[in-house]
Amino acid sequence: MADSSIYEDLTLVRKRAKAVFIAVEVLFIAAALFYWKIQILDHRKYWSLSEANRTREIVLPAPRGVLTDRDGSRVLADNRASFKVSYIRENVRDEPAVRRRIAELLELDLAVLEERIDKYKSFPAFRPIVVKDELTLEEVARVEARRLDIPELIIETEPRRHYPYGPLAAHVLGSMQEVSPEELRTAFKDRRPGDMIGRTGVETAYQSRLTGIDGTLVEIVDSQGRRREDLQRIEPRPSPKLVLTIDFDLQVVAEELLAGREGAVVALDPKSGEILVMASSPTYDPNRFINRFTPAEWQELVANPNFPLVNRATQGLYAPGSVFKPVMALAALDAGIVSSETSFFCAGAAMFYDRPFRCWFEGGHGVLDLPQAIKNSCNIYFYNLGYRMSVDTIARYAGLLGLGAKTGVEIPGEKEGLIPTAAWKKETLKAPWYPGETISVAIGQGPIQVTPLQIAVMTAAIANRGGLIRPHFVAAEDRIPSSERRTAVPARFFETVIEGMWLSTNDGGTSQAARIEGLDVCGKTGSVQTIGRETVERLRPGGKAVKTHSWFTGFAPRNDPRIVVTVLVEYGGGGGAISAPIAGRIFGDFFKKKNDRQSPRSGN
Repeated sequence: MADSSIYEDLTLVRKRAKAVFIAVEVLFIAAALFYWKIQILDHRKYWSLSEANRTREIVLPAPRGVLTDRDGSRVLADNRASFKVSYIRENVRDEPAVRRRIAELLELDLAVLEERIDKYKSFPAFRPIVVKDELTLEEVARVEARRLDIPELIIETEPRRHYPYGPLAAHVLGSMQEVSPEELRTAFKDRRPGDMIGRTGVETAYQSRLTGIDGTLVEIVDSQGRRREDLQRIEPRPSPKLVLTIDFDLQVVAEELLAGREGAVVALDPKSGEILVMASSPTYDPNRFINRFTPAEWQELVANPNFPLVNRATQGLYAPGSVFKPVMALAALDAGIVSSETSFFCAGAAMFYDRPFRCWFEGGHGVLDLPQAIKNSCNIYFYNLGYRMSVDTIARYAGLLGLGAKTGVEIPGEKEGLIPTAAWKKETLKAPWYPGETISVAIGQGPIQVTPLQIAVMTAAIANRGGLIRPHFVAAEDRIPSSERRTAVPARFFETVIEGMWLSTNDGGTSQAARIEGLDVCGKTGSVQTIGRETVERLRPGGKAVKTHSWFTGFAPRNDPRIVVTVLVEYGGGGGAISAPIAGRIFGDFFKKKNDRQSPRSGN
């Protein structure tokens, strides 16, 4: 019998071999599945990646929507062809050397160039970075001539924003600036480095409405990133034009009248709320913002002591002075404190709370009823109203007429202003409200602040006999919706106030400089002290001029009003001498233009 020990037991070997074969088989199947996935399931993805190695997509910016005046005949903001040069970091070998060559070629300071490039260093290297725009033809030729030497630079054409009339209506139209890297990651993910977006005015309020649909150009490039030919081109689609409510001719006149002064003019349609004029002086040229600022240039602009970037019509806060008196009159009438026939005696001064308060007319106005008090802007009459009312009551009626709150106009940056209350003072100043302070508020002085646009909206409410409007710059079908409402104050009380405003303009009152022959203009002037009365008394003996802010607000005609005009001139002096004539010119030009359009054309 053979010895069984001579046979080796291969069972373990077979098991291990089988395990190895299975493992190899699994790996082979996994590899096959992996390559099948790449070749079959993901072929489009990898095809696109391979195509990207030889193609480059260039965005063709869409022209921004054109802005026109209300007639559509004057273009206030359009676009013009422009060249820009962009830098692509993707194929750069020696970046410091390339940057030096580019700075020399484009005649840019190296630090400025590096700041513009490094701002977007966290973005993909294949995305173009605009390093210089508004290129001259000589600069374009210079870059194109070195295309093979510096393939990192590409010339692009773009529609560049242009404001044909420069500073005209700049605070309305607004300005544009380059989108920041932070905004590209958040609010403007659809934009690209170097794109311009609206920053102020209508440009930002209607940013999405004014932005067209960009096109694309796909071009074939070589391994060095040099363009060889175009593969596909989709043309951009511009945004349709946007018609504003601005009256071009009146805007020109308002800005001419404000030239050399600091102030604002607002004119609007009291029925629709359409803003016909919004002028703020001093102003600026929005074309300056289209080109990229250096830090020094930007600092020079924002540090200007005259604050040209501030829209005084919506952002300037001023005490209203005597243009607040119609609010006091309506509050007293509706609260039953006085009637239209209630009279007070003005001797030029009066005592309230053991303190003398003076009228602007030192000789006194004598006995006045309410319309006469508005006509002559008698301080003593309105001191008496303030003596009989609480500051909270005054604040409530001021709020009903739109003061102390944003008007809702589309352009951003509007200030709310302030109508003081007892609770406001206790919370803010940690002190109680004293009745004597109400006396000053009664004539629009003290801690009360409004914007010229708010005063225009208040005046429209008076002209409408209580109807409130929301001011706006764009026709109803395009603008942000608003709701109209009315105050609860009876129309007959508005008629009493309007009677006083009519007398002020047409019967020798303080607003007579705004009078237009044959036109029932209703107006109210105001002069606001910018320093305390004690300081005024101290300066007068030395012959030093003490100028006040000058106000006028009014509407025309008295019945069926068509226009409201509000004027504010900083440190202008008396409202009747400075602001009323400006308003009178605007009233006159508005109705002359209106009548000229309605008149039949004469034959040849």
